[in-house]
Amino acid sequence: MQIYKILQAAEWQAFKMAGKTTGAPIDVHDGFIHFSTAAQVRETAAKHFAEDEGLVLVAFEADAMGALLKWEPSRGGALFPHLYRELMLSEVLWNCDLPLGPDGHEFPEDLA
Repeated sequence: MQIYKILQAAEWQAFKMAGKTTGAPIDVHDGFIHFSTAAQVRETAAKHFAEDEGLVLVAFEADAMGALLKWEPSRGGALFPHLYRELMLSEVLWNCDLPLGPDGHEFPEDLA
């Protein structure tokens, strides 16, 4: 199962340069890296990044994250994936720009 991380362009560039990341400031504050499933990521974008431009959607394989990926209740009791370690660039499956259109962010049609 693929899971997704939304990053600001500067966060994505820093991740690529360092080869690893502890996540966005909210991740560092919370002590884990927040992810969303395909069913959750559009709502995550609308709730936390509604007016933000220059976003990057990054995909990962949940099963490859190991035991430090925990599924924990969040919005409305839904289980969200949270990673309790650094995220490695080598774990990225793919990434794409997440442009802001007139009706919100425009996601890939084939989001898995």
